[in-house]
Amino acid sequence: MARKRLSVTERREALLRAAVVQIEARGATAVRIADVAAELGVSNALVLYHFETKEQLVAAAFAHAAEEDLARLRTLLGRRTSAVRRLRAAVRWYAPTGQAKGWRLWIESWAAALREPALREVAGSLDQAWKTELASVIAEGAAAGEFTCPDPTAAAWRLTAFLDGLAVQMTSYPGALPRATMLQWADAALARELGLPSVADGRTRGPEGGAGT
Repeated sequence: MARKRLSVTERREALLRAAVVQIEARGATAVRIADVAAELGVSNALVLYHFETKEQLVAAAFAHAAEEDLARLRTLLGRRTSAVRRLRAAVRWYAPTGQAKGWRLWIESWAAALREPALREVAGSLDQAWKTELASVIAEGAAAGEFTCPDPTAAAWRLTAFLDGLAVQMTSYPGALPRATMLQWADAALARELGLPSVADGRTRGPEGGAGT
């Protein structure tokens, strides 16, 4: 059977997905154009037709994966419910024991970005987008009187910094702490930022077994 001819957009997306797989397996600095080509059974020339350098491919692959997670975050934060419920759902999903797929890729990008300006620019822009989305909903909840938070932007920075740190630990040392402990810590970090009771005290409960209003 003849192989289906992909459109330019479809081929580019296939290459980006293959690059993500190879970056996660080999690392952003070690991955080669040949590894991505082999993943799809295509020539190096075809990869280079769409991406002139390995650095461009790595930056585009990271952006592709990170933007998928960012879209999921926006979906969670856009639900028609209280700001507290939306934030707790988002934090539990974002946490290293949640279902956000890109932690290994993010960690690889942080290391590679020290030497690669293109990746540093992409990663920095997407990281800021995450913080902006969280800060916006924190500000919304504070304005509605759900909780008190005098500086939503600072709260978003502290919260993401805490979760990023947990992600490095849990990705580098799998099984170091139980999943339930990680989720409890993530819930507690959000509660501290919003001035709400901690999940551990049992006074509140929300969607998917987490805390709510």
